[in-house]
Amino acid sequence: MDVEITRCDWAGSDPLYQHYHDTEWGYPVDDDTRLFEKLCLEGFQSGLSWLTILKKRENFRAAFAGFDIETVARFTEADVERLLSDAGIVRHRGKINSTINNAQRALALREEFGSLAAYFWRFEPRPEDRPGDLSWESLRQIATTPASTVLSKDLKKRGFSFVGPTTCYAFMQAMGLVNDHVTECHCREKAEAERAAFVRPV
Repeated sequence: MDVEITRCDWAGSDPLYQHYHDTEWGYPVDDDTRLFEKLCLEGFQSGLSWLTILKKRENFRAAFAGFDIETVARFTEADVERLLSDAGIVRHRGKINSTINNAQRALALREEFGSLAAYFWRFEPRPEDRPGDLSWESLRQIATTPASTVLSKDLKKRGFSFVGPTTCYAFMQAMGLVNDHVTECHCREKAEAERAAFVRPV
């Protein structure tokens, strides 16, 4: 007899979504390529569901050279036209141009801070600024936070686009800068343990 697993409600019943929830979402990340990819895909998600983007993620990776920052930063107008004809991704000129722009801005960030990870983890909120008992109802009320607003403003000041406070908070949730697995979720303790053991990049 199968033991029922309790997950965050948003994980739904789609096996791909559940796997993403169980193995990726909320666990701390310090890999620059993954951080850049997630920031870009959050921008593409704007107005869509994350499941839509997740189902196309491998297509996005193929189209954007595995989200290699240096390569994407060198994309030209010919690449933009190529991407606009790629039915496997979200064909939105503004979001495509934003990804190329953000790659160029990310290079500047790495030059200044040594890595994207060192930059992003500066915005991790203090434990005392986080809610205690995190229920699905309380999580639904949190679309932005002071930390995600500060991150958004700083990214925009540096020339990034499609990085509003809501997008930045979803990025922070996914990359483990916060642990928003709800209290009863079977992943919460594991994510918390990984965050406790995680060496913050400097």
